[in-house]
Amino acid sequence: MAHPPPPAAHDRGRFAPAPADSAVWDSHPEPLPLDSAPVPEYGTGSLADLLPTLAAGLGVPGMTAGIGELTPADRNCVFLIDGLGWEQLRAHPEDAPFMTSLLGSSRGGTGRPITAGYPATTATSLASVGTGLPPGAHGLPGYTVRDPDTGELMNQLRWQPWTAPGAWQPYPTVFELAHRAGVHAAQVSSPTFANTPLTKVALSGGSFHGRLSGEDRMDLSAAQLAGADRALVYTYYAEVDGAGHRFGVDSDTWRGQLAHVDRLVQRLAEQLPPRSALYVTADHGMIDVPFDETHRIDFDEDWELKAGVALLGGEGRARHVYAVPGAANDVLTCWREVLGEQFWVASRDEAIDSGWFGPAVDERVYRRIGDVVAAARDDVLLIASEREPRESAMVGNHGSMTPAEQLVPLLEVRS
Repeated sequence: MAHPPPPAAHDRGRFAPAPADSAVWDSHPEPLPLDSAPVPEYGTGSLADLLPTLAAGLGVPGMTAGIGELTPADRNCVFLIDGLGWEQLRAHPEDAPFMTSLLGSSRGGTGRPITAGYPATTATSLASVGTGLPPGAHGLPGYTVRDPDTGELMNQLRWQPWTAPGAWQPYPTVFELAHRAGVHAAQVSSPTFANTPLTKVALSGGSFHGRLSGEDRMDLSAAQLAGADRALVYTYYAEVDGAGHRFGVDSDTWRGQLAHVDRLVQRLAEQLPPRSALYVTADHGMIDVPFDETHRIDFDEDWELKAGVALLGGEGRARHVYAVPGAANDVLTCWREVLGEQFWVASRDEAIDSGWFGPAVDERVYRRIGDVVAAARDDVLLIASEREPRESAMVGNHGSMTPAEQLVPLLEVRS
């Protein structure tokens, strides 16, 4: 962790990280106990550990090198490709020849998977990357979560309804800490994200540079590295994720986006100035879920699942369920009976005890987490066709702890 949690925290003990090749990643036709759910590798191999590791190598005070095998470099660039999981990359070597050449394999590459964190969704993962903290500390533990102060669901990607960013996520980002330590910190992304609340709480610090095209972002990222003796630069590409949501992760459109971003990675790698390291990663992977009643369970049409539920948060593969007062135990029992063979279904405290959100959960974050938390194990989706029509129509989905969603690449290029 980049920063210790405040004294008032729900500390449920150290997690037991599951290695990427552990048997818990396998498919099981029978219901699994909660302790068999794979836990992200917080502290040793998660997205939250990447920037602190790089910043520690740059001499930034308070940073810890959680990913110990990374060799320090004077100039560091992180290129985050939204939606590109480790499994999807490995399944399409012909569309991504440059990134494939970086995989840890007989080719002698330096790539390996790390875990996104739970849930494996963009707002949560970007906050983990930028703050160097797990979700239980930075406080963005889902796509939509309940604001305990208002009782409303808050969409943390779109920041609706608006709430004060600094109150919602009060910790400084790694970029801010690096900038204070004299390291050149910069973000190169779409101009659309320059002043969003999510950027403010997750990725601010140093300077922001908006560029529309991927090519311009690569060129400017290289220039930002070259212009400083010590640098920490972040750049981002979103369209792989968008293609997966709309068309699926094996569609021609998705494969075209993969091929395009592969060329962008190569373009940036070939421009690295001396003493630089480029790290290519992602915020989550993705799976395609068939459009039938077996694979898409509709909450809005299921009276059993709706009974006792005041708010349905999260997303189709990573749900936060908020019960009406006094009904939490009944909702937990019902959801386990209805979904227990396809989802890991936990109470709030069980999910925290199991380390889903990190080794500790801050007091301010505790009740943002659902009374019941449901994480999909099978290729299923808990949609809400009336209240979430757009999300319910997506082909590609993510959020849970399966390897297709949870494992993301960490590819390295050095100069």
